[in-house]
Amino acid sequence: MDLRVIIEQMETGEQDKALAVLQSFNIEMSQCFTFNREEGQERKRLGELVLSFLSRELQPSCLLACLETVRILTRDKQCLDPFISRSAMLTLAHYSGIAHLAAPSQGPLEESKVGVVEKDGKEEAEDSSAMVKESSPPSENPDQEVIIEALKSICNILFHSQTAQVIAADLHFIDGVAERLKQCNHPTWNPEVRFFDLRLTFLLTALRVDVRVQLAQELHGIKLLGNQLEATLCLCWPEPMVTARVGYEGFPPEELPPLSRQQAELAMEILKILFNITFNTNRRKVDEEEAVEYRHLGALLRHCLMSRADGEERTEEFHSHTVNLLGNLPLPCLDVLLLPKVENGSIEYMGVNMDAVNMLLEFMEKKLDRGHKLKEALLPSLNLLTESSRIHRETRKFLRSKVLPPLRDVKNRPEVGSALRNKLVRLMTHIDTDVKDCTAEFLFVLCKESVSRFIKYTGYGNAAGLLAARGLLRGGRDSGIYSEDEDSETEEYREAKPHINLITGVVEEEQPNPMEGMTDEQKEYEAMKLVNMFDRLSRINLIQPMQLNSDGKMTEMTTEDLNKLATNPLLQSQEPSDPDSEDET
Repeated sequence: MDLRVIIEQMETGEQDKALAVLQSFNIEMSQCFTFNREEGQERKRLGELVLSFLSRELQPSCLLACLETVRILTRDKQCLDPFISRSAMLTLAHYSGIAHLAAPSQGPLEESKVGVVEKDGKEEAEDSSAMVKESSPPSENPDQEVIIEALKSICNILFHSQTAQVIAADLHFIDGVAERLKQCNHPTWNPEVRFFDLRLTFLLTALRVDVRVQLAQELHGIKLLGNQLEATLCLCWPEPMVTARVGYEGFPPEELPPLSRQQAELAMEILKILFNITFNTNRRKVDEEEAVEYRHLGALLRHCLMSRADGEERTEEFHSHTVNLLGNLPLPCLDVLLLPKVENGSIEYMGVNMDAVNMLLEFMEKKLDRGHKLKEALLPSLNLLTESSRIHRETRKFLRSKVLPPLRDVKNRPEVGSALRNKLVRLMTHIDTDVKDCTAEFLFVLCKESVSRFIKYTGYGNAAGLLAARGLLRGGRDSGIYSEDEDSETEEYREAKPHINLITGVVEEEQPNPMEGMTDEQKEYEAMKLVNMFDRLSRINLIQPMQLNSDGKMTEMTTEDLNKLATNPLLQSQEPSDPDSEDET
């Protein structure tokens, strides 16, 4: 439909004419997400006219048509000018039902319309620093179609406009949304309103650091959203820090019905918001009150991890958001993953329920096997397993039994094979530095940061990168605190040990000595020739020879150092005494 015709009909100011042309426009453009730039000015003018209608009292059908048109127009980021003023944003906030805490503006709406409450001549807003509590119930029959359309429009505008993000923060949209989120158990609100409330909250917390802090601290967002998650998944608490689905208490996770699509979508929005407001909290110290809050959240996340959604793809997405958020929790609070009692069908290790840890390991291996976008897909679960292993002895021992079982295969290189150890060792030489470093760190922690054990399972060549970065190329152990060791060598490894090449980590066929039959003069000649080759390559900056200092770190070699190596016998590095007689306790 020609935009000029629509504009002409809108300029008459008559609701019936406006309704007819807007409904036609909305139907025609319902699936349009790319726009003709030549009609940009017409779309801006249409936006101005629609907003002027929204400042009046409208028939319900005309009101809904206007908001649908706004939703469509705000998809075009080049034509947002009419919608990014304070008055326009406040108008949309009013129709979405979140403006009752916003500061009044000079927009077209009267104060009575935006819910400003006067007391002793001053505006009074609810104290956002108060503890989360039950809010007043909503009106009996709010027009939820209107609310949804307005929320969708605000989300579009915030996504495209930094100016609108500033205005939304200034008008305290988050206060209004948080107030309605407290009503998560109220039957009035349909799931679509809840979903777009959560989507708006996600955008605000993702795009504005100040809103993120406000929700987390002033509005007690962790408790607020934890209650949302609990209500969405229909959970109860049969024991402290142990959840169950209402009506399915005592059922093992595999017997629970999958979450509905609606539940999964709502839960994932909640998880994304919680990720935003807990970002960078995993390594900071938390007080006792915060620890209780985080452990409560951790118990909810354990339930998410053990739950299934409607379909494998949605389940994986649901678990991805869960793992991302678990990685934000303070490390001591991760003990809630191990709290449930061992039941029939549970995976038990050292008397502890390892269902959640095993699920994390399976999730990590699935991402590893897929091999797509390893940095984004693999690292959250890998880092979570690493930190859990570092702080919880039972978790580390269980993971080592799965990832690094007693070594029997001494004929194949550590990176060759289909076992999980082989897959991880292959990543230790990955082109992406983050993937390489995180994988090495995980295996190093499972080896209790013992250099000799690390080399035993990965080979010196694969281990060299991490050892060089930590100054451990001469052996020893890093500063982690771990239990004492016991002998764990298999018979196969003990017999093959004297013949294992530490660089490759396997027994190799004996190679002929290339210097056999040479005189000392010939050997010295070959050594000097090699030194000269190294020196020539280093002078043209093609290579940089390095040497290992007494502190285990690498330093550059000079020509003088190379000559010394040629004229002096090479000293063998001292190996730690009894390097592999180690095990977990």
